[in-house]
Amino acid sequence: MFPNVTGLLNKGHKIRGTVVLMRKNVLDFNTIVSIGGGNIHGVIDSGINIIGSTVDGLTAFLGRSVSLQLISATKPDGNGKGKVGKDTFLEGIIASLPTLGAGESAFNIHFEWDAEMGIPGAFYIKNYMQVEFFLKSLTLEDVPNHGTIRFVCNSWIYNSKLYKSPRIFFANKSYLPSETPSPLVKYREEELQILRGDGTGERKLHERIYDYDVYNDLGNPDHGENLARPILGGSSTRPYPRRGRTGRYPTRKDPNSEKPATEIYVPRDENFGHLKSSDFLAYGIKSVSECVIPAFESAFDLNFTPNEFDSFQDVRDLFEGGIKLPLDVISTISPLPVIKEIFRTDGEQVLKFIPPHVIRVSKSAWMTDEEFAREMLAGVNPCMIRGLQEFPPKSNLDPAEYGDHTSKISADVLNLEGCTIDEALASGRLFILDYHDTFIPFLRRINETSAKAYATRTILFLKENGTLKPVAIELSLPHPDGDKSGFVSKVILPADEGVESTIWLLAKAYVVVNDSCYHQLMSHWLNTHAVIEPFVIATNRQLSVVHPINKLLAPHYRDTMNINALARESLINADGIIEKSFLPSKYAVEMSSAVYKYWVFTDQALPNDLIKRNMAVKDPSSPYGLRLLIEDYPYAVDGLEIWTAIKTWVQDYVSLYYATDNDIKNDSELQNWWKEVVEKGHGDLKDKPWWPKLQTFDELVEVCTIIIWTASALHAAVNFGQYPYGGLILNRPTLSRRLLPEEGTAEYDEMVKSPQKAYLRTITPKFQTLIDLSVIEILSRHASDEVYLGQRENPHWTSDAKALQAFQKFGNKLAEIEAKLTNKNNDPSLYHRTGPVQLPYTLLHPSSEGGLTFRGIPNSISI
Repeated sequence: MFPNVTGLLNKGHKIRGTVVLMRKNVLDFNTIVSIGGGNIHGVIDSGINIIGSTVDGLTAFLGRSVSLQLISATKPDGNGKGKVGKDTFLEGIIASLPTLGAGESAFNIHFEWDAEMGIPGAFYIKNYMQVEFFLKSLTLEDVPNHGTIRFVCNSWIYNSKLYKSPRIFFANKSYLPSETPSPLVKYREEELQILRGDGTGERKLHERIYDYDVYNDLGNPDHGENLARPILGGSSTRPYPRRGRTGRYPTRKDPNSEKPATEIYVPRDENFGHLKSSDFLAYGIKSVSECVIPAFESAFDLNFTPNEFDSFQDVRDLFEGGIKLPLDVISTISPLPVIKEIFRTDGEQVLKFIPPHVIRVSKSAWMTDEEFAREMLAGVNPCMIRGLQEFPPKSNLDPAEYGDHTSKISADVLNLEGCTIDEALASGRLFILDYHDTFIPFLRRINETSAKAYATRTILFLKENGTLKPVAIELSLPHPDGDKSGFVSKVILPADEGVESTIWLLAKAYVVVNDSCYHQLMSHWLNTHAVIEPFVIATNRQLSVVHPINKLLAPHYRDTMNINALARESLINADGIIEKSFLPSKYAVEMSSAVYKYWVFTDQALPNDLIKRNMAVKDPSSPYGLRLLIEDYPYAVDGLEIWTAIKTWVQDYVSLYYATDNDIKNDSELQNWWKEVVEKGHGDLKDKPWWPKLQTFDELVEVCTIIIWTASALHAAVNFGQYPYGGLILNRPTLSRRLLPEEGTAEYDEMVKSPQKAYLRTITPKFQTLIDLSVIEILSRHASDEVYLGQRENPHWTSDAKALQAFQKFGNKLAEIEAKLTNKNNDPSLYHRTGPVQLPYTLLHPSSEGGLTFRGIPNSISI
């Protein structure tokens, strides 16, 4: 049937193979944007034109379009490299295969192979077509003296002329460098050299080169001084983790800054190109930035809708009744698929958001002090509260530069239910949410913009019944006489009636504005997205795909570079979404650099973090060797379960490959990997003494556990609650626009007469609220094809039966944990798990369905 196929009529042994691939997907973001209000369904249904006028597309892979060559793992050629077999082409389409996923196609192939060639351990592939495809896998059946050999590929294959050497893939067997079969050694080394590149030139779409650069692409100085942004990374004053190098040309006005690009390069296999719906959701952020926000702006410019909410009901109407917009605005954004996911329309002029979880049971419970405190333990940013060990709280700001910043809260104003300060401190019942030092150095500049904010300290007390309550909030401003003069502050105490209750509600709002900004920029962006990217780069540069540690960590990197690139393009860039709708505006990412100065890798381990924050003490008699100072601390309780399961899995896996500490010291790839992570990826902190030396089994286990925890569970805990809690802007405002009204002013009179209006005039206005809700609804969603902790995309990710058995044990343990956590949420004595809003804490439940579920731990930072 296919006369051009090599090998069908030749004599000798044939190895039968099955190649699974996916054709290039037509659903491209730029295609969606370009159709505007056109018929998107027509675009999707038009099919894929792969070569010339070919409609089917699959037949384009037959004939002499794609060739493979097997490479021996046991028989070397004259140069010591594994023997290479003959070019062999795809033969025919397999009509049905039970294991095929959506969009996948399978092809038969038969290789000439005999005993003199040994056992295949790798293969070359060449694509002679002009369009790329996504290679999923190759499976060889009935290999003599071996049986089945599987190659898990998951890579884009471009025209062979674009590569200096053919693309190579290795069988799914793991080898330490010293144990690699000698015929494969040079192939292993050569592939790593290709992935490292030479550090020069602008990266091209088809390339798979991993390299480092500083954050010099957030600003756009050529378009105005107001869009210039400082370079982050490469200095002690503005340290930062490294991002993937793109090599774009510099801007005209600043030769050290890169020009913005419409499409930021990431190594090709980091960008699935919409083969996964997680990729599609990520590009939803770009559509909001490029299409939705301008549409909203036009509506507000036309004064079609007021920029202010006048009552709390106005805010709730975003979910209950919707917001009216002009027909031309609706028609502009409604064809975008992402809008169909996050908005609901009546087909005319009303746009309606999904009700956030925090008000699905009660419309007003978010206002209570109990809920305000509970969300520090079980909300979207539960890793900032710390135990207070001295009173009054002190500052770590340099007194030579900032003066004395010791808190001015006095002990005699605190309602500690009969306890003295000393008794409360001694019994571990005082806690603090402290944003004073983070915001004070930037607050003078922030308050020169349209924003008006405080640096906050919140003191909390653990009651006899085990629940937490706020007892004082300190609102601080830089001293009017200059930084060296210290600060001025107001201490606000709880109140439940009169104008004092409104002042207390506003004080809590200023705290939440600090918390929202810290969460988005530090807890979420910096401490998960940004700090993980150097590990992604170093792993691909220094650990071969056949290295067991690469196989362990790779699932936890999937999509991270892609979503980070999109963030630099649309979220954290100059005049991007974060700057438009969060308090620090143009100083946002610069603030995260100031926080990164004090980042400690080993403190990212959950037990270390809890101890450092004085939320737990070591106790051998307690579960996991820790005693929590707040027993009902959902994030910590659930997190320790997940952390321990991850660490046990890592111990089981690593022990399969490293029998002694010397095996770790002598692993050249592993040592090069760690050296590069420290000295390049996190190079601004390379001299810190806390970096593990990676010389022992325990150090390797801890390092891998921290990476997996950060990319999976920590990210889940601070990401997927964004819309459930923050979808109600009343509960989690992102900016404040005026300070507390002074008595005798019109603003004070308004606060007395109309508390709700005073609150709404202080927090995020309507336009920025629409931006916030549009973005965090996307960020809080799970893709329908998400791969969760304890799962793998391909069940044949390794051929090692013991590793597969250990992984199954890990999956079973996670299922047990999930059932255990569900039971905890049904325990009425654990008040912090549901609180006044009656929202059970499920963010660290491992599994989930797709969509907005408020649960589920994906393997990686994919959104």
